[in-house]
Amino acid sequence: MSDGYVKTSVEGGIATITFHHPKSNSLPGHVLRSMAQAITDAGRDTGVRAIVLRSDGYKAFCAGASFDELLAIDTEEKGRIFFSGFAGVINAIRTAPVLVIGRIHSHTVGGGVGLACAVDIAYAHEGASARLSELAIGIGPFVVGPAVERKVGAGTFGLLTATPATRRSAAWCEQRGLYAEVLPTIEALDARVDAHAKELTTYSPEAMAELKRVMWRGTEDWDTLLAERAVMSGRLVLSDFTARAIAKFKQEAARKG
Repeated sequence: MSDGYVKTSVEGGIATITFHHPKSNSLPGHVLRSMAQAITDAGRDTGVRAIVLRSDGYKAFCAGASFDELLAIDTEEKGRIFFSGFAGVINAIRTAPVLVIGRIHSHTVGGGVGLACAVDIAYAHEGASARLSELAIGIGPFVVGPAVERKVGAGTFGLLTATPATRRSAAWCEQRGLYAEVLPTIEALDARVDAHAKELTTYSPEAMAELKRVMWRGTEDWDTLLAERAVMSGRLVLSDFTARAIAKFKQEAARKG
């Protein structure tokens, strides 16, 4: 538990998948793999009609890749394996035969933006800013990029990528399609997510599965594409630039407490 967890609960046809890590819900490899497996398992459960993806805690929805794990990568193969974890989650969402709703309760960074874009529908709190931070640490949002670009378009994806230090407000994200709706309180957010998930359970599972295939048309090559992108990130993360940038970020975070 001290190194993060993923847990699933199923009630009334809704599978709620919750992830957590004590460092601002950052994502080490084992959490990514567990999340992908949980989404896959929920999609295979014939009693599940909707999936809700959320994180525990009150701070960040997701701080992206674990800096500790990034610093521990010392070969391109280890890098590929780590970044393939993000590919696994995105592809699990993509191929699930039911809609996946994201509950974005606070700010999200890097790979967390990828998660918010990969879900079929993201509902967010008004404090849920987003920042695509990868370029600042010497890599790029290569694995999550296709999911971000699919959701917000090439222009907005390019802007997010090229401004890694800029936090975009939840309202900005809603205007550009990253979030479907922004809610003023956590209570309102939870009510909206719960209401939509319950609504989805009343619809035909066969129609839902066909709808998912239609919605994700054109992504059939993502198993290969995201694997190729993981290789790119795995190579770049070994650079001295990345090591220095991550060390600097960790020092700044420690000073802030």
